[in-house]
Amino acid sequence: MPEHVPSAGRPSPVAGTVLEPLFDRFHIDFVPAEPQPSWMRWVLASVVALAGSLGADAALVAVGKAVFPGTDHFAHYAFVDYAKLTVIGVLIACVAWPVVTRVSSRPRWVFVRAAVVVTVVLFVPDLYIWLQGESGQGVLVLVAMHLAIAVVTYNALVRIAPAGEAYRG
Repeated sequence: MPEHVPSAGRPSPVAGTVLEPLFDRFHIDFVPAEPQPSWMRWVLASVVALAGSLGADAALVAVGKAVFPGTDHFAHYAFVDYAKLTVIGVLIACVAWPVVTRVSSRPRWVFVRAAVVVTVVLFVPDLYIWLQGESGQGVLVLVAMHLAIAVVTYNALVRIAPAGEAYRG
């Protein structure tokens, strides 16, 4: 069986293993997208993702309080409560973007799908607190916050710090 050799000229680290079909399916080919995002653009994109996500959270909390007045004292509306989790999540995504651009020749394809999976997984704690008796309306706002964070972070990273073909055009 011929060894799988990515276009970079070196064999894939998973060539001939049980992981090869899985990695191929998800475009993890260990061929970095060229050109790579510059560090300056990545830092700018990360700052925009953080500020935009925190701004979206604050706006959604304000809307949530206005639309659902009964949630005015919802514990998870406290800035300190959602800001620390937002910052952690966005920073993880910001670190993940340059990693994805180095392990895939189709980083946007991989990253958008990863963002969807992570966002869906982050609905689990929302479901849990709702099942524990928290306000359904408050939890709905938390779900909207997760969606907003995903959209803001994804777009900031892939548009401000693009990789590959997106960088050129």
